[in-house]
Amino acid sequence: MILRPLFNQHHRRVFSSLHRLLTNESIVQQHQPPPPSLQPTPVNSDHLIRVCTILFQQQTFPDSKLQSKLSTCDFQLTHEFFLQVCNRFPFSWRPVHRFFQYIQQTPSLHNNFAHTSVSFNKMLDVYGKARNMDLLWETVQQAGQLGLVSDRTFVIVLRTLASARELKKCVQFFHLMNDSGVEYSLRRLNKVVEALCRDGLMEEAKYVTLKLKDTIPPDGFTYGCMIKGFCDIGDMIEASKVWNLMVEDGFDPEIQVFEKMIETFFKKNEDTEAVKVFQTLRVNRMEELGLSTYNLVISWFSKKGKLSQAQQLFDEMRQRGIQPDCATLGSLLFVLSSRGRVNEAQRVLQQIEKPNIAIYHELIKGLLSSKRPREATEVFREMINRGCEPIMHTYVMLLQGHLGKRGRKGPDSTVNFDTIFVGGLVKAGKTLEATKYVERALNGGMEVPRFDYNKFLHYFSNEEGVVLFLETAKKLREVGLVDLADVLGRYGEKMATRDRRRNREG
Repeated sequence: MILRPLFNQHHRRVFSSLHRLLTNESIVQQHQPPPPSLQPTPVNSDHLIRVCTILFQQQTFPDSKLQSKLSTCDFQLTHEFFLQVCNRFPFSWRPVHRFFQYIQQTPSLHNNFAHTSVSFNKMLDVYGKARNMDLLWETVQQAGQLGLVSDRTFVIVLRTLASARELKKCVQFFHLMNDSGVEYSLRRLNKVVEALCRDGLMEEAKYVTLKLKDTIPPDGFTYGCMIKGFCDIGDMIEASKVWNLMVEDGFDPEIQVFEKMIETFFKKNEDTEAVKVFQTLRVNRMEELGLSTYNLVISWFSKKGKLSQAQQLFDEMRQRGIQPDCATLGSLLFVLSSRGRVNEAQRVLQQIEKPNIAIYHELIKGLLSSKRPREATEVFREMINRGCEPIMHTYVMLLQGHLGKRGRKGPDSTVNFDTIFVGGLVKAGKTLEATKYVERALNGGMEVPRFDYNKFLHYFSNEEGVVLFLETAKKLREVGLVDLADVLGRYGEKMATRDRRRNREG
């Protein structure tokens, strides 16, 4: 990938600031309460069901017969009533269209009911989901002539046309609306591009943007949406091309765009490209480099076992006065403990005033990955002493570390040994028989699917399980397996405390 270098100039940031200002104003306008005429009014459910039944049963009948049937319903047509009718047919265009025609043909019966942009948008949404492109195009032209086109109209129409690969009509729609009095708007284009990118219609979003470039010049937000959209679908070549177009037009990518590129490169195991993008950010915009970006890179270096690089970024972050959060410290603890540097990991842990359970989990996971279950159990005891209560995942990790992941993982969980046979015995209350069968199978050398510790702890989370865990912990201590005994004993105590609390509340 070749990403063109960035240039830090103040005037290039004016466009992004202006865009945020316009966006905030539009958000304020959108959240203003609707006028009293558009306030939701109660709808008679009996009338609604009767009208919808007629529309469904007689949607192919002549207009005269349909009109006579609907006229006998004596319903009160309101804005909310029309929307409810459309909601009853979300994927069927004919009943909605016939009801729309009926209202136009009989205005005197309904006090000259006037449509709004909301009602037109609802119809367009139904037509689009039904893939009736001709009716969609005809209706949106009518909405333009009536001046009932909103930003939501653009999103609905462009999303439908783009999903149907009607690319020329996507561009033509902007020109058509401009001729109808809805002027070209960068804010409106950005909303359309953002919606298309959210739906994964990246080629269509890029086509519309480039075709309208001379009429509606895109800004940094437009390019940023497309870059993040191409990253979401894993097309880094197209993302890099859009990046270069963005730089050519004089816009600097936002930090979120940098992070998205770095994250996607890491996910695709293109570490070299990810580091290049990160270094570009460090060289050109070091003052904007924040905690989220450091967390992203440090976390990935930790997963790959690159301790020196992770430690270097961690030190750089602290030198710049950026305090690490739990995600950063957890990644560092994992890489230190998994590499056998337990003392350093413990020193980092002691520096944290109030470590949460995620911190302890990373440390335990790192110790278990390096075959150190004893040290992991010590961390387990420490977290309890410091007031951090373990959860089910904590016990599962420790049990797997002490006992291992016995057996193999079957291809289909529905035919696995423990699901059908052992699970059935446990659910039937025959836990002793289930335990004996598993022991005989393992001692006889039979290959059974991997033991599911989650199911094991779940099935024995009852009064019988309390006795089982406490007695097992007692016997394990007698034979010297103190660490495993502490884990099972703690879980049994927790279950006993829970049962006593439930009995007290009951």
